[in-house]
Amino acid sequence: MQNVRPGGVALSRAVFLVPAGLAMLAGLDAALLLVGVGAPVRSDRIADLHGMLMVAGFLGTLIAMERAVALRHPLGFVAPGLLGLGAIALLSPAPVVLGQLLLVDGSIAFVAVYAALWRRNRDDVVAVEMLGAVHLTIASILWLRADVPWLMPWLVGFLVLTICAERVELARLAMPSTGGRTLVLHAAALTLGLVLTLAWPDAGARASGLVIASIVIWLVRHDVARRTIRATGLPRFSAAALLGGYVWLLLAALVWLFAGAQTEGALYDVVVHAVMLGFAISMVMAHAPIILPAVLKRPLPYRSVMWIPLALMHVGLAVRVVAGDLAGQRTAWQVGSVTNIVALLLFFVVAAGSSIVGLGAARPRGTAAPTATSTPPAASPATSTATSTATSTATSTGIRSPS
Repeated sequence: MQNVRPGGVALSRAVFLVPAGLAMLAGLDAALLLVGVGAPVRSDRIADLHGMLMVAGFLGTLIAMERAVALRHPLGFVAPGLLGLGAIALLSPAPVVLGQLLLVDGSIAFVAVYAALWRRNRDDVVAVEMLGAVHLTIASILWLRADVPWLMPWLVGFLVLTICAERVELARLAMPSTGGRTLVLHAAALTLGLVLTLAWPDAGARASGLVIASIVIWLVRHDVARRTIRATGLPRFSAAALLGGYVWLLLAALVWLFAGAQTEGALYDVVVHAVMLGFAISMVMAHAPIILPAVLKRPLPYRSVMWIPLALMHVGLAVRVVAGDLAGQRTAWQVGSVTNIVALLLFFVVAAGSSIVGLGAARPRGTAAPTATSTPPAASPATSTATSTATSTATSTGIRSPS
């Protein structure tokens, strides 16, 4: 069988990530509109789509892509493909319902990917991740009839279960033998709490907040980030991003626990962005140097400059929440919001630059780019070295590589 060149693999997989990138850019444009500052594209439609573009179109497609790679079956790419198409349809002149239906289909396909992974290895972690995809499916279906604030708890459930399950998988050696069972019980309790929000929003939100706070405390106790924060380089960067994410998730959980359901106002803004930015995007930054190379077959070496967007993200969010939402200073709220947008864009610019420089460094000096007649990738010393380095780094940072 003819070997597939890494360049061909990278290109074919990158096609699936283009819609995710467009969803992110449109979502950030919508964020500028929502905070009342200048935006490149002014559209009421985009502003209304902000939440679903960022969670389902951007993060959903990224996570589905990573799981499709782990499945190692062509049908696995149906999920990120449909989620990406849903985001594109939402941005097109087509009726919004077309994009909504594609997101529903993509979410169902995402559940099917996890079901296939679970049949391969009946693991508690995979079962919880599959439940997280079910949460995304429920949110997508509810969006056909309800506004985003009313389905936001299910989007939170999707991100919390998906990300926390991955952290549990990576902390197995530090956890008791009942760790998987504990995770499943937390996931079931959170799902029950979210179901309660459909009929009794305050009671459901308080119950969900209690469960999420319990998950965070339990995870921090066992996560390797508590040790690697004292290391250097990528392990320390990843640990800082992980621990910072846990802090923001705990804050959101406490707001739900003590204030109940939030569908508008300052506390709603705190919950949404503590989870979506402080928690989820911090986790993206922590995992990107390992996950993206495994997915795209392109190096993404750690650079110390990555600390800048990470710090900007957390500082901007703190300004938004403390001075903006809680103190009621609109200017501070806008400054913090714009800082978050700059941080996210800057991180991907830094990541792209690091990948380009890393690709050049991985190629021995004086050699040309691989061609159809070049040595197969498996026999390339540079490729072998990169694979070994990635494996070592994944172990030291506590980040799973899907390849």
